[in-house]
Amino acid sequence: MPTRTESDRNRPIVDIAGVQFGQRVQDPFLVLAVEHRGIDEPFTVIALGNRTGRIETAPFWLKDLPRISGIVKGDVVQVIGEIAAYRDRRQLKVLSIRVLPKDGIDWWSLMPSVGDLDPYWEAVDRWRGDITRPHLRAVVDLCFSNQDFRAQFEACPASLTAHHAALGGLLRHTAEVAAIARAIARVCQAEVDVVLAGALLHDIGKIEAYRWQGGFDLSEQGALLGPQVLGARMLERMVREAETPPCTDRELALLQHLVLAQADTGDTAGPIRPATLAATALYHADQASARTALCADAIASPDLFQGKAQVSSSHVRQLEGRQVLSGQSDWGLEEPAADKKKGRPSGS
Repeated sequence: MPTRTESDRNRPIVDIAGVQFGQRVQDPFLVLAVEHRGIDEPFTVIALGNRTGRIETAPFWLKDLPRISGIVKGDVVQVIGEIAAYRDRRQLKVLSIRVLPKDGIDWWSLMPSVGDLDPYWEAVDRWRGDITRPHLRAVVDLCFSNQDFRAQFEACPASLTAHHAALGGLLRHTAEVAAIARAIARVCQAEVDVVLAGALLHDIGKIEAYRWQGGFDLSEQGALLGPQVLGARMLERMVREAETPPCTDRELALLQHLVLAQADTGDTAGPIRPATLAATALYHADQASARTALCADAIASPDLFQGKAQVSSSHVRQLEGRQVLSGQSDWGLEEPAADKKKGRPSGS
C-alpha cells in the first residue's frame, strides 16, 4: 500500500486541471477506466489520472485497438500526447502509450491526493488530547497511537468515487467531521467528548473495506460486510485484545452504535439509524462534510463549466442530479468609486 515520503510531495507532475488546448504531455498516468462505447462505429476511451485529476483520451477506433491491447484499469502507462478539444471539453490525443512495470511506482503522484496531511493530523491529535473522559480517550488511543493504524488511515480514501475520493481523503474527512460535530454537539447539548470520539472513530472500518493501490476498490470484506460493520468489529477486536480493558461492555456498545449508525458512502443508509443524541449529531456532521465536498469538487471541475459559464453544463449525479453555480459576488467589498459617491446610506 502506498506510503508518503517528502519526495512524493515535491515530485513534478502535469497539472491535469490546468492543461491548455494544444499543450504537449509526456508523463506517466494511472489507468482509471477502459470504456468501450459506440454501436455502429465502436471505439474505446481510456480515463487517465494522476493526483491532480483525471482526463479522458480521444477515441481509439477499431484500427487503433492494437495500440492499447492488454491495457486494463489499474495499469500505469507512459503517455505522449496533446491536449485537444471535443465539444468544449478537454481530451488527450494519444500519440504513444505503453504499460510501465509497477515496481517502484510512486502512487502518491499518480492517484488523487488531498496534499499535505500534517494539518489534519495536528487537528486530530489535538482534539483527541481534549477528550477528558478516560475510557473514551483510552479507546480512541488504541487506534490513533498505533503507528501501523496511522499509516493505513492517512493513505485511505474516504470513498471510492464520491466525496474525498483521494489518498488522505479519510484523514481529511475525519478532521472535517470532528470540527463540525463538536460545534453541533455544543449547540444541541450533546456530550461533546462522546461525539468527538465518535467522529474520530466513525470511519475506521474503511481501512479494511477499501484498497487503494492501482486505484480505489472494495476489498472482499468491504463488499461482503461494508465499512460500518467492519469498523464496529475492529473496535470490539481492539478492546478485547487490550491488556487492560479500556471501557465497559456497555460503553463499547455505545461506541459501536456511533459507527454503525452512520450513512455509507453516497446515499446508502448505515446498518441502523441513529438512536442517541450523540449519534444524531455525528450523522449530520458526517453528511455535512460529504455533501459540501461533493459540491466543492463539482464547482472546481473545469469540465462542468464551458467558457465563462457560471452554471454547470451538466447535472451532478451525486448531488441528486442538480446543476451547480460557480458564480460569486464580492458583496460590496470592491464597489466602483462612482457607486460610492451616489449618496448611499452609510449605515450610521
